[in-house]
Amino acid sequence: MSHPIPKTMGQQMGRRSWAEPWKIKMVEPLHVLSRKERQKAIVDAGYNTFLLRSEDVYIDLLTDSGTSAMSDRQWAGIMLGDEAYAGSRNFYHLEEAVQTYYGYRYLVPTHQGRGAEHLISQAAIKQGQYVPGNMYFTTTRLHQELAGGIFVDVIIDDAHDPSSMHPFKGDIDLGKLQSLIERVGAENIAYVSLAGTVNMAGGQPVSMANVRALREMCNRYGIRIYLDATRMAENAFFIQEREEGYADKPIAAILKEFCSYTDGAWMSAKKDSLVNIGGWLAVNDRDLFDALRNLVVIYEGLHTYGGMAGRDMEAMAIGIVESVEDDHIRARVGQVRYLGQLLTEWAIPIVQPVGGHGIFLDAKRLYAHIPQNEFPAQRLAAELYLDSGIRSMERGIVSAGRNAETGDHNYPKLELVRLTIPRRVYTQAHMDVTAEAVKAVYDVREHTRGLKMVYEPKYLRFFQARFEPIA
Repeated sequence: MSHPIPKTMGQQMGRRSWAEPWKIKMVEPLHVLSRKERQKAIVDAGYNTFLLRSEDVYIDLLTDSGTSAMSDRQWAGIMLGDEAYAGSRNFYHLEEAVQTYYGYRYLVPTHQGRGAEHLISQAAIKQGQYVPGNMYFTTTRLHQELAGGIFVDVIIDDAHDPSSMHPFKGDIDLGKLQSLIERVGAENIAYVSLAGTVNMAGGQPVSMANVRALREMCNRYGIRIYLDATRMAENAFFIQEREEGYADKPIAAILKEFCSYTDGAWMSAKKDSLVNIGGWLAVNDRDLFDALRNLVVIYEGLHTYGGMAGRDMEAMAIGIVESVEDDHIRARVGQVRYLGQLLTEWAIPIVQPVGGHGIFLDAKRLYAHIPQNEFPAQRLAAELYLDSGIRSMERGIVSAGRNAETGDHNYPKLELVRLTIPRRVYTQAHMDVTAEAVKAVYDVREHTRGLKMVYEPKYLRFFQARFEPIA
């Protein structure tokens, strides 16, 4: 994470340090519980980090959703909130920002990304239609299934291999998609569900070449492409860094070109857009927009606020502008890479290459002695909290849920623990502490045993399931 430096200075100093492109104006005190207190907390939470109280957490890496620090410009924008029920001026500021930076014609605001997933699923999926995508995301797939859709994973095989160094592991395998079209017919495909970056694969990006080729294929069959744009600014950074012809293009230009190959997008603005709440759904088709604008009134709120206060829409509009600043996104991904570099140097198994929003520990390799049906990733997340008060989350068999036909667990190839880095929140010292905690857990891995599930909710079980250690 060092900048290029003049040769003479490099010879004298060896390297130059890197620093975040912001300074701290306000602090939030952190408190570390004793190990005995952490033991009680994790037991009370049923070994599920989602059920821990935030006041019992030291460094919170559960998610980057809504946990980022807003800028002085965003906080100033909050004071300009127009809280009119209809026609808030903040909606029009948000609409203009989405049109400018993402390029879509029509905007429907929602309270967060989940609301947008629900709307597009209800409006664009017919019972029994297939929804191919580049690996599932938990809430996205559930909304698609509740709308009668059948999700099919058409991501490239490298995405399921944590050690593969493929630079764009989020790419869609066009051969797999072609086979699905030939098997079920293009008319039975609702749309292609494209995510950039792919969360469940470790924050892995999609290449511009891949989305361009996907657009050409879908044009031949009359199939639409809808994008999960939640972390597309991060995806644009990887294109800038890794794909020929984009090194000198700004993040904003890369983002807009990528979106131009799709028919619409949904967004959890709690990630890239640097806000604590909010989302949107944007499309180019007027008829679909009319249907979505009608649905949003039923489920979210009027079509000019969609479940958000005016001040939240203003903060989001400003956050969109900040999210595509090259210095910001370079620092954001750089902090993630710093943590990944430390763990890699200590030979701790993680998903490679390091993705955009977090480090994904490979629990299947780290706890090779724990079978997958004893939830090794869930245990690893609990052990990390117990060691040092750091909260992470499971992304493996618990998140994958059960097979609707057999009732057995789904067994994903990836069994991961996600250390998700909030934007503009933690310092390099926090990353050092995190890395040392992971190593401490890794060093005693052979003494750790699995878990058994003692409570399982019907939907999205990873949020509320409870576990106990196996003796």
